[in-house]
Amino acid sequence: MDQFDTIIIGAGAAGLFCAKFAAAKGARVLVVDHAKRPAEKVRISGGGRCNFTNLDAGPANYLSQNPHFAKSALARYTQWDFIDLLAQHGITWHEKTLGQLFCDGKSAAIVEMLLYEARASELRLSTTVDEITHDGTGFRVTLSGRTVHARRLVIASGGKSIPKMGATGLGYQIATQFGVPLVETRPGLVPLTFGPQDLDWIVPLAGTALDARIVAGGTSFDEALLFTHRGLSGPAVLQASNYWREGEEIHVDLLPARSAFDALKAARSENGRRQMHTALSLLFPAKLASALAQKWSLTGNLADQSDAKLRALADLIHALPLKPIGSEGYRTAEVTLGGVNTDALSSKTMEAKSVPGLYFIGEVVDVTGWLGGYNFQWAWASAAACGRAIADQS
Repeated sequence: MDQFDTIIIGAGAAGLFCAKFAAAKGARVLVVDHAKRPAEKVRISGGGRCNFTNLDAGPANYLSQNPHFAKSALARYTQWDFIDLLAQHGITWHEKTLGQLFCDGKSAAIVEMLLYEARASELRLSTTVDEITHDGTGFRVTLSGRTVHARRLVIASGGKSIPKMGATGLGYQIATQFGVPLVETRPGLVPLTFGPQDLDWIVPLAGTALDARIVAGGTSFDEALLFTHRGLSGPAVLQASNYWREGEEIHVDLLPARSAFDALKAARSENGRRQMHTALSLLFPAKLASALAQKWSLTGNLADQSDAKLRALADLIHALPLKPIGSEGYRTAEVTLGGVNTDALSSKTMEAKSVPGLYFIGEVVDVTGWLGGYNFQWAWASAAACGRAIADQS
């Protein structure tokens, strides 16, 4: 039976990065994954250029039942540390918007860097995890029918998002097997869907986009909104989806950068004979203006509208209430909310408090970042915390 110091299940961002540290002092480390290629989420992210971190990454950008848990790991391996590593490998990057950093070239450069940094470990792909047991001295893991042994086991298997790429609930199953509690999981960073009453006016707008402010669960995001055949998408909606819970409303400010009342009042003074849908087209794309005029049953011209009516219309424009019926689910979700309960883990080492030698890192843990490179930064930070702790024990 093969003997290793550490077995890491998952050859994604967190798993490969953990191997870099865990094997740094000569320990024998095995990384396994059922996929044919490593780090596929890294490869496809950011339109193939990998949004690998965010300049503004900090604890406030993460959701968890324990909002303090991520502080330790994020402070000990920062976005600047990862940027320094890129420089060592000659990988250049640029900022798009809101602190989001992307490779100048292809994301494959990040994958190659991760593989190089993890070169001291052994990598086995197309390998299934058949069984895991603990024999008192360590973990016996049966991999595609072959049993290996290690003192430590790291779960970096990710969440349930994007199952077409092979995502499974394996990490949660392993946690349950060893009595490590879970926080209920749900899709995150995902488009929201609506019922027939809203789709009647939303569907004809499919493909229309505009800058908007979405408020959900008391948190707001100012980014692009996109109308789809199922409901709403775009960065602002994906961000808000993390804070929305079933049965709740969201509020959409369709004109966050201007006062709709002032704009409508000025338009009335300039030309009161404009029809209401024409007046709205001064503020929005023509299709959206017509749809809103019909949805709100706006008739007559601007001259017919009192200040009170214009103010009421402006209130709708700035806080349109909508009630999603759900989301598009794990099929299109970029992340999984919830996961391994952080109360059961050490924030310094990511080790399970009740099972010495068992670690959980990355997306499988109940720490979820905003859209824009934050989740990769959690992968790097949690992996570094875990890998360094393991190396210190070697």
